[in-house]
Amino acid sequence: MNTVDTINIQTLLFFIEVFDAQSFSVVARKEGVSASKVSRIIKQLEDSLGQQLFYRNTRAVTPTEAGRVFMRYAKSMTESMSAAQQELQDRTLEPGGLIRINAPVFFGQRHIAPWLPQLSAQYPKLQIDLSLTDDFIDPHHYATDVIFRIGTLQDSAFHARIFGEQTYHLAASPSYINTHGKLQVPPDLTHHKCLLYKGSTGPNRWLFKTESEDWTPFLAPALLMSNNAESLLVSALKGMGIVLFPDWLIGEHLKSGELIKLLPNYSTAVKTTPQHVAAIYPHTRHVSLNVRTLIDYFAKVYGHPLYWQLN
Repeated sequence: MNTVDTINIQTLLFFIEVFDAQSFSVVARKEGVSASKVSRIIKQLEDSLGQQLFYRNTRAVTPTEAGRVFMRYAKSMTESMSAAQQELQDRTLEPGGLIRINAPVFFGQRHIAPWLPQLSAQYPKLQIDLSLTDDFIDPHHYATDVIFRIGTLQDSAFHARIFGEQTYHLAASPSYINTHGKLQVPPDLTHHKCLLYKGSTGPNRWLFKTESEDWTPFLAPALLMSNNAESLLVSALKGMGIVLFPDWLIGEHLKSGELIKLLPNYSTAVKTTPQHVAAIYPHTRHVSLNVRTLIDYFAKVYGHPLYWQLN
């Protein structure tokens, strides 16, 4: 059965050359192949289309009416392919076009969105689509080029650029400490007011350890629980209670003195496994210039150590 599925761009280019030269031998010399090979390629094209494209005689190869009709489409297809190749080639030289980013809500608001104007000024041909959600995003099912993720990296189907590790701090405002005093050991939390983040799996467990000990969980008594970290942070800044939050969320407040770090001799966390701040992207042979540019840009912005971390 005739089919056009076997027609490739190289075949179309041979057809266009024969159409213009009206000779198999001229095309053969130009391409460094035999005239019989050129003739065979055109014959296969005619068989695929079910149409005779050229009249053949000893003096010339002249297009048929079908050949002249097909020429318009052949030129259009090859020109479109050439334009596509050129655009893709341009994108290997200068970032441009759409790049889709996904990130957790508060991390994106604090550490991605504020840096996008500078990125756009540096690469004006980029179009940026930023989606912020705390839900798990599966890149296999959602059209996303780069996902900023905080957690334990496990999926080997994706590349990951690790920027650093998330560190938690137990903190409260100076006004709270002045009223309720500082803590000496984690069990002292039973006598304090705690502000707990509550996710889809329930309230966070607060974990504590010293260098010589393993992680010890502590279910802090909650004066306030919320699935909104911003609400808990605002409440802590106004002296309502103690929070256990990552450095990227409260680092600037610790540096400014709006919050005071508690139990400085203890490491704190909500999970026992390391939590990395990373950008992940699909495992492909050819990583796009847009993806490489975006990740390199934020790696430079975040620095090492990460700019929000405490010295």
